[in-house]
This record gives sequence, C-alpha cells and structure tokens, in this order.
Amino acid sequence: MLAATARVTGDLDLAEECVQDAYIAALDAWARDGVPRKPGAWLTQTAKRKALDLLRRDKVFRAKMPLLVEPDADMNVTTDETDEIPDDRLRLIFTCCHPALAREAQVALTLRLVCGVATPDISRAFLVSEPTMAARLTRAKKKIAAARIPYRVPAAADLPERLDAVLSVIHLLYTTGHTAPSGADLVRADLVERAVALARMLLALMPDEPEVRGLLALLLLTDARRAARTDARGRLVVLEDQDRSLWDRAAVAEGRDLAVAAFRTGRVGRYAVQAAIASLHAVAPSTEATDWRQVVGLYDVLLRIWPSPVVALNRAVAVAMVDGPEKALEEVDLLATDDRLAGYHYLPAVRADLLRRLSRFGQAADAYRAAVALADNDAEREFLEIRLAEVVDSAEGRSSGG
Repeated sequence: MLAATARVTGDLDLAEECVQDAYIAALDAWARDGVPRKPGAWLTQTAKRKALDLLRRDKVFRAKMPLLVEPDADMNVTTDETDEIPDDRLRLIFTCCHPALAREAQVALTLRLVCGVATPDISRAFLVSEPTMAARLTRAKKKIAAARIPYRVPAAADLPERLDAVLSVIHLLYTTGHTAPSGADLVRADLVERAVALARMLLALMPDEPEVRGLLALLLLTDARRAARTDARGRLVVLEDQDRSLWDRAAVAEGRDLAVAAFRTGRVGRYAVQAAIASLHAVAPSTEATDWRQVVGLYDVLLRIWPSPVVALNRAVAVAMVDGPEKALEEVDLLATDDRLAGYHYLPAVRADLLRRLSRFGQAADAYRAAVALADNDAEREFLEIRLAEVVDSAEGRSSGG
C-alpha cells in the first residue's frame, strides 16, 4: 500500500498518512458494508484517492507532478506489465536506495518503510541503539524531501549502482525473519517469504548479476532448514541436533545450482560466498561430517570481501570445529574488544558454548547469563536458560566432588 501510494504522492510522509487514513476508513466502511472481496485493493485505492485529494486541496498537485512515478489517473491498483520492475515493493526499494542517501540510511529507510521492519529490530541489525537508528531514519526522510528526490523507477543503466544496497535490504529482511530479534517465535515466516519472493523478482529483473543469484541461493539454502530449527513445542534446535531429514531438499538443490552458477561467472561477492558456506552445511550428513576446513577457508575469503566482526565471530565457530574450542575462544575474546559487538547477544552465547566445551563451567555460566540478558527472542532465551542451568549443575557437581 505504501509503495503504491508513494508512486502517487512522491512524498513518503504524505503516503504514510494516507495509508493510515485508509485503515481508519476501512474500520468504518467495512463494519457498515462488510469486508470487500479484495480488501488489499480497496485499501490501496482508498489511500491513493486520499493522496490525490490532499494534493489537490493543498494546491500543490502541479508542483508535485514532476515527482510522479507514472500517470495514475485511472486508479488502477494492478502492476503495469510493461514496468521494468514487476512489483511495487521492489520498485520502492530501488527508489529508496537512492545514491544521494548514505548507504546505511538507504538500507534502514527501506527496511522500515517498504518492508515494515520495526525500528528496534533495524537498530539490532545495524548493531546501534534505537534512538540512533530513529534519528537516522528521520534525517533520511528529511533529505528526500529537501533534495526533492523523485520517486521514479530508475533507468536500467542506473540499477547496478543501487544493486548492493537493494541486496542488503533483502538480506537483512530475511535475517530479521529467519531469527526474529524479539517475540515468542523463532521465525517470522512472513518476512522470510517476502524476502525470498523479492530475491526471485530481482533475479528475474537482473538475471546476469552473480550476486543476485548468490543472494537467492543463500536464502534458499538457509531457509531449507526451517522445519528442523524448532521442535514440536517451538523450542530452538541447534544445527548439530537437527533432524536433517526434515530439510527441504528441493530448496537445497535449487540453492546449490544458483550458487554454482554465481561462482562460474568469476565475479564472486559476499552473498555467493555465504551461499557456498550454507551449501557445505546443506550437503553434509552430519555436523561432524561437514567439511569444516573448507568452511573456514570460505570465511577467510568472506572476511577479505566483507570485513565484519559478525563474520569473524561466525568464522570462530568454524575454527572450533577444526582447531578446537581453545583456539576459537582466543579469537572470540579478541572480538569482545570490538565496540560494534557490544550488545550483540551471540558474542557471549558463542563464548559460553566454547567455555562449556572446555568444561570451564563457572565461566560458561557467567557468559550464558550475559547472553540471556541481551536476548529478546523468547525461543533463543529459553535455549540459553536451559544451557545455563546445565552448566550451573555441572559447576556445582564439580565443586561438590560429584
């Protein structure tokens, strides 16, 4: 709805107001007349009509005309089949990822407005505080208005320069759904499926871009494990304990084919490398049988392409499988000095697991407590609390000589 309305207004704030007004109108009209056959189309059409009414009433309709994405006088809510970008959401993602905005602002604004990700969840994805992220979003919207950035579909020649930001948006959208930053459920299936659908649309739009193939491959290979990631009670099941017969083998096969195709181009980026790592996990019959040395090697490549502390932390997990938990713990302790990981609950969680495997149960308990304090997802917190109870029992048993 927001994407379609923004195409009329050329103004995100105004589009948001009109969408909200459409929902208010629905509360009255639907209670009186019943829910229409196509509620989404009704809401979108109502929002767009309210936008046009406001523009005309405020006598700025002519001033806004240069910003209109396309003529929309017939109020047709279906996607124009001649449009180069086949979906309103993908169209607005490309629009929000305008090079006049800073990269982080592009990604954050698009996640908030187009994908509906809450500001606290975006702040967690960027490893910054919620007030900092809220301020960034406000500045980005103000810059769009002040610079009169048009809400139009970029020309085909302009798509590549915006591609990396668009890929980041879809990846972060998927990550937010794969493990929900907060709430009772581990997975937000709606965000996962939206991200996969957008990645497929992007591949149809730009079939020759290896990183688009790499991203879709990564999403499919990772999401293939969804059914095995929780038990019947919704509790988290870690990779080593998952029933691999529940993995979606069709998704694994498609993801592997896409990853291989991306590598064959010789232009390998961070998403293709991550897809290759996910592929190694997907084909292994067990955790122990995984080619961990190759996983570490791929993480080395990924760190050169994308030097991120989160990547370094994931690499440390693989190092533990190759060189043992003591070596991995040394790397994790070095990462603990990186301010960017402050508040990142996976850091103490990984450290706790390594200490547990080293039978340093007292220190592991402290690390698990730190992870529990930072975790906002109920399923993850419950898993950490169970592990905490286990290491506490082990520590007490050791102290008592049992």
